[in-house]
Amino acid sequence: MGLPPRWVRRAVLAPAMVGLTVAVLLTLPVWLLAAAAVSPLLPGKLRALRVLWVVVVALVLESVALLGLFVLWVASGFGLAIRTPLMQRLHYELVAWYLRVLYREAVRVLRLRVEIEGPDPDEYSGRPLLVFSRHAGPGDSFLLVHALVNWYAREPRIVLAAALQWDPALDVVFNRLPARFLAEHDVGRANSDGDAAEHRIAELATALDGDDAFVIFPEGGNFTERRRLAGIRRLREGGFEEMARRSEAMRNVLPPRPGGVSAALAAAPEADVVWVAHAGLDRLYSVADIWRALPLDTTVRMRWWRVPHDEVPRDAQVDWLYDWWKKIDDWVDSTRSGSGGSVV
Repeated sequence: MGLPPRWVRRAVLAPAMVGLTVAVLLTLPVWLLAAAAVSPLLPGKLRALRVLWVVVVALVLESVALLGLFVLWVASGFGLAIRTPLMQRLHYELVAWYLRVLYREAVRVLRLRVEIEGPDPDEYSGRPLLVFSRHAGPGDSFLLVHALVNWYAREPRIVLAAALQWDPALDVVFNRLPARFLAEHDVGRANSDGDAAEHRIAELATALDGDDAFVIFPEGGNFTERRRLAGIRRLREGGFEEMARRSEAMRNVLPPRPGGVSAALAAAPEADVVWVAHAGLDRLYSVADIWRALPLDTTVRMRWWRVPHDEVPRDAQVDWLYDWWKKIDDWVDSTRSGSGGSVV
């Protein structure tokens, strides 16, 4: 299904989200009684009540964020000053609050623990960052952006899947902040569409300052085994036999797409590179998977590696990307049977 025009998303989808939230809150006692009634019939402790609570919190946060974004739009002169430094900062503060509350409730209600390994946040201080992250499972993007905004005090510039604009709050806020919405298949494609996507990525990564973090997911989409095999087949059909062979040796990641990574590196040669891996939620690919696993009662581990800008190679970057992707793949394998990191 194609994305509706912006005016439809603003005039229909956003008010509909607020209306849905109001309707759920007005009928909440009924939902609570229904969830309490079916919970004893379901495996897992209070599964229906846990899900209901997370859904209600998410709806309320979404609607409050939309109202806050409307207030900021009015305060900016009905959008005339929306991209001034003050307004951009206020938008980032709203994002930080939204993620902080959602993270706290998700951790508490779903019984999650998050551990981070890697350099101390002070090591990143004052340095522009290019963040290249593994992409698997529904929660990794949320955790990564939450960490950047609330733990590392960063203002992220993010390359996002165009389909995320179906979410009204994400649609509004990231069309106001430095971000790019791209179709999944465009990232790293070797054709005119891919060239246009790489140009947009390079624009976003240009002129990073000391509290910026450019974020891209080189895989271009969430991991599934079907996508992994399709990616390997696409490489082989394109004549990239060596890349296909190396991708076959990596079982936990999709073949990385070099186009966006190379464009970002060329646009921000002064930036340090941060590689991010995670494990813990990466086998939950669908809503049904999450439902069966609740309460999750698990530990999510994230691993960050920092490469100073003067150690980033200017040649053979595709090999460098594949070397790091193999390191991330190996880390995922070892983490699934090990432990480590500090609880945040």
